[in-house]
Amino acid sequence: QVQLVESGGGLVQPGGSLRLSCAAPGSIFSMYTMGWYRQAPGKQRELVAIISSSGGTNAADAVKGRFTISRNNAKNTVYLQMNSLKPEDTAVYYCNAEYVGRYSWGQGAQVTVSS
Repeated sequence: QVQLVESGGGLVQPGGSLRLSCAAPGSIFSMYTMGWYRQAPGKQRELVAIISSSGGTNAADAVKGRFTISRNNAKNTVYLQMNSLKPEDTAVYYCNAEYVGRYSWGQGAQVTVSS
């Protein structure tokens, strides 16, 4: 298990932007596949975006063109830049780390998009 610490959630108006960060300790961070998931009230947790150890990315159709996942291995941190936010993006966002089939989760960051 890897301890993941998330930050950057909050309240934003529709059309606004937020950036989530997730820090993970350890010397092998660069080898993790990192992902962001979200869970809205009454819904199942879903994948938002993922970035591999080599830097390849993929994102859910609902956020393509608006959200960008990136990583800074020197800072052991993965980011989720969220632009053009919509009310339907409101959810708890969770950071995930995967390495050799083992998964770790962050505590979650609330993102609320509302006017």
